[in-house]
Amino acid sequence: MKNGWKFTDDAGSFALENPQQSSALYFPLANEAGMMASITPTLAGDSKTGQNSFLLQPVSAEDLEGIKGGRNFWVHVPGKGAWSAAGSSAAQQAQRFDQDEAVRVEGGFLWHRLTRESAALGLRAQTTSFVPDGQTKMELMRVRLTNTGATPLTYTATAAIPVYGRSADNVRDHRHVTGLLGRTRVLPDGVDLCPAMTFDERGHRPNAVHYVVLGAEGDGALPSGIFADKEDFIGEGGSMEWPRAVVESRVSTDRPGDAIDGFEIVGAPRFAEKTLQPGQSADYIVAMVVAASDQEIGLARQALSAASFQRLFEQSQAFWAAKLGRIAFHSGDTQFNRWMRWITLQPVLRRIYGCSFLPHHDYGKGGRGWRDLWQDCLALLLLEPQSARGLLWNNFGGVRIDGTNATIIGSQPGEFIADRNNISRVWSDHGAWPLFTTLLYLDNTGDTGFLFEKQTYFKDRLALRAKAQDELWTPEQGNRVLTDGGAVYEGTVLEHLLLQNATAFFHVGEHGNICLENADWNDALDMAPDRGETVAFTAFYAGNLLSLAALLRTLAGRGVACVEVAQEMASLFDTLGESVDYASPAAKRQRLAAYYDATRHVLSGRKALLDTLWLAADLEKKGDQLSEHIRTREWLPGGWFNGYYDNAGAPLEGTGADGVRMTLTGQVFALMMDVASDEQVALAADSVRTHLRDPKLGGYRLNTNFHEVKLDMGRCFGFAYGHKENGAIFSHMAVMYASALYRRGRAADGWDVVGGLYALSADFEKARIYPGIPEYFNPKGRGLYHYLTGSASWYLLVLHNDVFGVRGRMGDLELRPQLLAAQFDANGVAAVDTVFAGRALRVEYRNPRVLEAGQYTIAGVLLDGMPLPGTGPAVCIDRHVLSSLDEAQPHTISVELSEK
Repeated sequence: MKNGWKFTDDAGSFALENPQQSSALYFPLANEAGMMASITPTLAGDSKTGQNSFLLQPVSAEDLEGIKGGRNFWVHVPGKGAWSAAGSSAAQQAQRFDQDEAVRVEGGFLWHRLTRESAALGLRAQTTSFVPDGQTKMELMRVRLTNTGATPLTYTATAAIPVYGRSADNVRDHRHVTGLLGRTRVLPDGVDLCPAMTFDERGHRPNAVHYVVLGAEGDGALPSGIFADKEDFIGEGGSMEWPRAVVESRVSTDRPGDAIDGFEIVGAPRFAEKTLQPGQSADYIVAMVVAASDQEIGLARQALSAASFQRLFEQSQAFWAAKLGRIAFHSGDTQFNRWMRWITLQPVLRRIYGCSFLPHHDYGKGGRGWRDLWQDCLALLLLEPQSARGLLWNNFGGVRIDGTNATIIGSQPGEFIADRNNISRVWSDHGAWPLFTTLLYLDNTGDTGFLFEKQTYFKDRLALRAKAQDELWTPEQGNRVLTDGGAVYEGTVLEHLLLQNATAFFHVGEHGNICLENADWNDALDMAPDRGETVAFTAFYAGNLLSLAALLRTLAGRGVACVEVAQEMASLFDTLGESVDYASPAAKRQRLAAYYDATRHVLSGRKALLDTLWLAADLEKKGDQLSEHIRTREWLPGGWFNGYYDNAGAPLEGTGADGVRMTLTGQVFALMMDVASDEQVALAADSVRTHLRDPKLGGYRLNTNFHEVKLDMGRCFGFAYGHKENGAIFSHMAVMYASALYRRGRAADGWDVVGGLYALSADFEKARIYPGIPEYFNPKGRGLYHYLTGSASWYLLVLHNDVFGVRGRMGDLELRPQLLAAQFDANGVAAVDTVFAGRALRVEYRNPRVLEAGQYTIAGVLLDGMPLPGTGPAVCIDRHVLSSLDEAQPHTISVELSEK
């Protein structure tokens, strides 16, 4: 990390010198109530509570290169002029490479501190920003000015926060006319902008959102004046980077109680002139608030003192420490242990921000996709297990009766939206993820009763996997499937899981693989809806079907003799009745079409009882058929699997005149789901290393260069090679590949992948990101789409469950370590802090001979010093043993490793 950030404590706090010399750095500030902000080393970025409620002007990654429109704090020194504590003045930007000013950024959970010192002025400004936890939607900023010179320093300070106060849609469209809606009150300590309405040509609505900027001195003293009219603050010929009100020390003419309507607004409290003696400091507090009432504004005012700021700051630190402290890793690499703290945070940020509200925003309008929801839950099951059951149950309400699902999840539990921008689409992989996540929940809890909870199905105008519409449906019927008697239909969670995977099994293309439809995990494979097939997710569904069969056999062993499903679904489990020829894609599709015809509008409401073991056998036949098909029909002579068919019905991968065509995704799920034989695993791993490992950066690319804009496959091939879905080092799929390797017992290969991603992420000279993992790395090694990536959930899961080998098995705790020798510390110890069965545990592995993974076995296990039974490659600890422990105390499981 030469010339990059450095960790400053074991909690993961870091510091970076001269951050202004790196482009596009940004940091998240947020709370669980939904205040979401981004902040840069010049205090740029934005702050908002949703797509239609931006307090600061929305920014994208490209907007971070400049300084316009961000937070600012000005100091005017008589005889020396104006200086920005944020470095956000035209003069300072012009000199930012001269290093006339010392600049440092520090960051922690979740706070940001900018320190800027001017030798010419003898002045240091330390700006600390955070969003308090709790229900207040507020960002706080404390500016501490210190006289670093040898003589008294007299100055006047002015905060400057341009208030945007409208929807992100209005950045360009209707930017001016939405400003005409503004109604602003000048307050004794700031400004309150409350537009008269929200502008939407589909139907304007009354507005009740207040966008507020408040300021006070550290002792609570009110500002000496307020600038509210942005035009007046800037002055003719001025700008937010050189406002004439500051540069010329103008006196504000705005007075408390004034109304300023129809103009752009700035929240610019002017503070009384002050003189600091050498070494003396003064604090200023600025609050940026999105409020629903005057009462909420009043609550925000309580933060306007140095003492209140510090109290809220300490509360926020304690909140995040408690939330993120549930899981911590202790390996021989201290830097890696600290870096993992940021990986642990990222799934929580995804839940708060979705995929939209940081400067790299793929979606841009809020919400999370269906796949995002289930994959983020993988980590949240470890971090927030107390909320897991309700969260998963709500999610199942988004499943449609045809096996597809709503694609957008709203901000409230159980809130689903059919599609984005009124585009009807189906992703072929969506039905695969709920089972994968639910199995993790069952393994962690043993709560098989969850499978029999009842849940509704999502209903809208779409039918037949969005290929048709239900002409009988009206919005008045609501978004839940009904019976022919008008009642809301409910089925068990298990029924939902069976439906999603059974319908996928029958929905195949001419080559016998699952139809690609509008895309799978790779959203950019979106141009093969007619004849495209996804071999990759056919492997995933094959594994799911076999996992469901195993789950049913477990249930049968616990006394569940029959499983209840909707009567119309019984035909999907064909071996229990009239069987389908699985070798015939046409026969499969015909059976599925009959099911769709029977369920297009309503259900009968009648149930069918299926023998549990017979149903398990049916699913095994389905899973075995798909697995054998892939092993034999999709294995290529070069030593890897074909992952797709394009819209012309041709295999995507192979070797031809233009060289090797290979995708990482095509290998991952065949390995992960035990579809590939051991021999195929070894050959595929060699092929991936040969063709997809980047020789310069060391990471694994998503695909080779196809040297073609494949309009019969997807938009990704229109991207320049090495960028995003076309051949970038894509963290998400790379981590899933590592998971597949660990699952197949290839620890060294697995660590080559995840360790390599860590090395890339921590290489600031290339990646140019703060600690954490980005969605992908471009050909230069720069990390892009930082923080809001599903790869963090998978990374945490791989480290916890596969590397450290701490995982549940239907409620019991299994220990199966795959740590490499280099991951143990100098004493031969590696440990993970975690929570299982509601108990805080430290699992310590002792490897005194520093053996490699594959060389050692478990020789003994101690729980708080008392021996437990079990030896071998894995040991299982009964849940009852753990749940009998004192809940108020942490406990230690010590595992002795010895040579096999």
